[in-house]
Amino acid sequence: MTVTDEVSIRPAGASAENAEAGNAAGGGDAAGARVVAALSGDLDGGFAVLYEAYRGPVFSTALRLCGRWAEAEDLSAEAFLRAYRALCGYGPERIADLRPRAWLLTILTNVWRNGLRTAARKPPPGPLEDAPDPPDPAEGVEDAAARHETGRELADLLAALPDAQRAAVVLRHVTDLPVAEIAEVMGVPEGTVKSHVSRGLARLRRLHQDQEEGGAR
Repeated sequence: MTVTDEVSIRPAGASAENAEAGNAAGGGDAAGARVVAALSGDLDGGFAVLYEAYRGPVFSTALRLCGRWAEAEDLSAEAFLRAYRALCGYGPERIADLRPRAWLLTILTNVWRNGLRTAARKPPPGPLEDAPDPPDPAEGVEDAAARHETGRELADLLAALPDAQRAAVVLRHVTDLPVAEIAEVMGVPEGTVKSHVSRGLARLRRLHQDQEEGGAR
């Protein structure tokens, strides 16, 4: 299996949502300067600009990290709430130096990790809920059903990865972050990020192959 050939990691519509927020090919955050300028002028108005620029990437990342639609909504909301509270205490110089995409996704991944630690102290949850992508009004029933099954399959596969590998794979192949920015988000060296991505993809291939072979039997 390759990520792009057999199990698509990117949710439907994610390319359009992420286009302005940057992509792996460009390696940059095209919306960053505009967001920082807006925040520097007016916190509340600037936060609205930040939310519109990054709500798609933040939710897509949250969905593939946790595998549950409702939980992804909660994670995203908590990340933006914490971001707003933090910005209220930032001075002009700190806002000017802000790298908003990496900063937001660092907050998101920290909220997710904290949730994992809390969940580890609770009884095991039930099976993963379906993680459907947003519906396309022009999409036929058969296509929607196939995409729904793919989303559930992907959620199961990603959930089987170690936390660090899952985060690295999602940030690289869902959110389209360059390796340097993933290193900033995860707080690890770039070489470690590359290792997590490589091992995570290899594990996904094995899991997918095992799943197919089991289905065939």
